[in-house]
Amino acid sequence: MSWLIDTVYYVVPFIVLLGILVFVHEFGHFIIARLCGVAVSEFSIGFGKKLWGRKDKYGTEWRISAIPLGGYCKFLGDDDAASSSGKVSELSEEDKKRAFATQNPFKKLAIVIAGPAANYIFAILIFTSVFFFLGKIDFPPIVGCVTKGGAAEAAGIVCGDRILKINGKEINSFSEISQEVAMHTGGDIHLEIKRQDKIIKKSFPLKTLPLSVEPKQTTPNRPMLGIRSINVVEVKYTDMSFWQSLVDATKESWRVTMVTLRGVGQMISGERSAEDVGGIIRIAEMSGDISKTSGLVDFIAFMALLSINLGLINLFPIPLLDGGHVVIYIIEIIIGRELNDKIKEYVFRIGFGILIALMLFATYNDVIHLFNRWFS
Repeated sequence: MSWLIDTVYYVVPFIVLLGILVFVHEFGHFIIARLCGVAVSEFSIGFGKKLWGRKDKYGTEWRISAIPLGGYCKFLGDDDAASSSGKVSELSEEDKKRAFATQNPFKKLAIVIAGPAANYIFAILIFTSVFFFLGKIDFPPIVGCVTKGGAAEAAGIVCGDRILKINGKEINSFSEISQEVAMHTGGDIHLEIKRQDKIIKKSFPLKTLPLSVEPKQTTPNRPMLGIRSINVVEVKYTDMSFWQSLVDATKESWRVTMVTLRGVGQMISGERSAEDVGGIIRIAEMSGDISKTSGLVDFIAFMALLSINLGLINLFPIPLLDGGHVVIYIIEIIIGRELNDKIKEYVFRIGFGILIALMLFATYNDVIHLFNRWFS
């Protein structure tokens, strides 16, 4: 019976979460394609064998496929779900006008950007609704994970500790922790934490303790505690107008984007361990944890965060991703002609290799993470 409960808590929320985000992303491509006069032959949630399908009056087949790990929007004349234009020559002259491959690069650019843009709009709408109807959300100052070798571990801070004060200043959200630590100028840092029903005070020299899990790092980091938040949000009711909710939602989406880019930059520079790179398994684990231990608001907030990350990652300039297409179409706009098909083929082959390598690496990290979680 326990396996059935775990299936409900982990598999079902994951499929629902990914299905919604994929639909939003692909619908962005779809709606702008329609507005640009491009015909869409297939709109699929999932890959592989078709489980259900129905054609609308415009000739688009809406389908649900067997493998729920993505989706695609296939345009008229495309040879496959990756929009390879191998069948355009077989179309009638009238249909060629509605094929994606025959459009000018400005229309192609708009259609490609529309997917990530839809993910951002969706996240902003979620945040706006939560802010307007419920109030501001934030991650509580509760320790969800302690980094090995960090200052927090050396000081005896454990998962579940709630940080009440840093250097005498009251802490109300997790984001305030990094702000106060960054303002620390030296000497002992003073923490007041709540562990279950006990109030504990700790003082320790932050800068004399290891600040990174990278043993060969020689350049100083700003001061760091070495902790991460839990996957739970707190709602603090505030009476906000719709306009203010929208403004704050946009700011929150921008903040999440900057934090994500900063994290990617730290991985590239070696300041942050690449073990933070996660994939499908990690998403399933997190969505399951949230659905099992938290409420609907937490799940919706997680969906918004994941939607931003999905939109942002798709804008990375990697061939086969939307960002790779964006680079190609911008180049075509600049040079005033379409790139050679052979060049595109080689570029996309390289992109395919990069994506496969990233997926394998992310899956490896996910498996190691699960192994440590189960057996530690």
